Amino acid sequence: MRLAGPVVLANVFQTFYQLTDTFWVGRLGADAVAAVSFSFPVIFLFIAVAGGMTIAGTILVAQAEGRGDARQVDYVAGQTYAIVLMLSVLLAGAGFALAEPLLRGMGAEVGVLAPATAYLRLSYLGLPFVFGYFVFQALLRGVGDVKTPLYIVGGTVLLNLVLDPLFILGWGPVPAMGVAGAAAATIGTQGLAAIVGAWLLFTGRRPVRIRWADLTPDLDIARRIGRLGFPASVDQAMRALGLTVLVTLVAGFGSDAVAAYGVGTRIFSFVLIPALGLGIATSTVVGQNVGAGQRLRARQTTTVGAWIAFGTMTAAGVLAFAFAEPLVAAFVPTEPQVITDGARFLRIMAPAWGLIGVQVVIGGGFSGAGRTYVSMLISIASLWVLRFPVAWLLSSSAGLGTDGIWWAFPISYAGGAVVAVVWFLQVLRTPTGDEGVEEQAVTESTVGRRFDP
Repeated sequence: MRLAGPVVLANVFQTFYQLTDTFWVGRLGADAVAAVSFSFPVIFLFIAVAGGMTIAGTILVAQAEGRGDARQVDYVAGQTYAIVLMLSVLLAGAGFALAEPLLRGMGAEVGVLAPATAYLRLSYLGLPFVFGYFVFQALLRGVGDVKTPLYIVGGTVLLNLVLDPLFILGWGPVPAMGVAGAAAATIGTQGLAAIVGAWLLFTGRRPVRIRWADLTPDLDIARRIGRLGFPASVDQAMRALGLTVLVTLVAGFGSDAVAAYGVGTRIFSFVLIPALGLGIATSTVVGQNVGAGQRLRARQTTTVGAWIAFGTMTAAGVLAFAFAEPLVAAFVPTEPQVITDGARFLRIMAPAWGLIGVQVVIGGGFSGAGRTYVSMLISIASLWVLRFPVAWLLSSSAGLGTDGIWWAFPISYAGGAVVAVVWFLQVLRTPTGDEGVEEQAVTESTVGRRFDP
């Protein structure tokens, strides 16, 4: 809980970026909200690729911390930092070039395409800043420093609260940029966070210190980071791609439906934060315990985290069910149809939020032990075996319209939770001393003979 608390608050602040964007963009009308709704899953899809590498860095740093190898912590941190930044530059260029074709392929209407393209291109230009900060906070979390990222993101979110309405609506000499203004405000504040994070890492003012020599490519480390990070990237990419494909399905029912879907998923992303925080904390504690050879305690950590996530997410679902219409109306006060559709979406999916919390925390436990592929396979089962096929069948073949898409969410939550729990119960039946070689492959020295004590 000491780890999860600051992580949850930091993620709450981070989510305020999207919530603030949606709040102010909502003042421009349903088409503007739909433009951001189209853009968000596409951005998240690109972020997922490098995001898996940051997860790999957290795991390796946490396991090195558990072994008490401070030099290895710094070296792995430097390698992770270099890999993520290189990826961010490549993805930024690809995203900028592909922005409009991607949106056209998703079915963006004429009134939505231009603002969505402007928002998406600016967002992609800011990816190196976004990734720079993400890798900073991931590395610090690996050694248990969760307060520093909280302070930084808190300050930048406060700045974003001022810049968002200024850039979106304009004031004085600052021209109104519309939807693109939301992306410009986010880039500015995320850039500031990335610069502060880099300064702390390279000056050694926190438990992790990166030396310039640590950025020199090490193929052995790169392979290890890739082996852990690839399944985590696929996991996150599957989630993002699932959102993207569903937006395409929802788009067939008009811009109001897309706006309702966008507001509903934004609210869900906010209430998912406690589960994500617990998942990150679980992954860190499991990684440190695996590094220290305490596998039984790693299992107990996962069990406790899953129960806490189930309770907190279920409580959040009950509140969202009770106050669905006011929650949606806060984002689109002048769009009655969007309010009605969005409230219906919340009331259908919210009661099952506790199940997605269980899935997230158990996946975090497996990731901390170096088994990132487990979370990937659970996500594939939940999203592609269940959510999208069910959404398509219920909305079209069964004739339920948008309700069919909304019902696919709780069905996929339940399926993912069942797969996660069954997999974890199989691990519990394994004798503690016979965990296999996966943890050994991950916890051995990741810097080779160069820093072998």
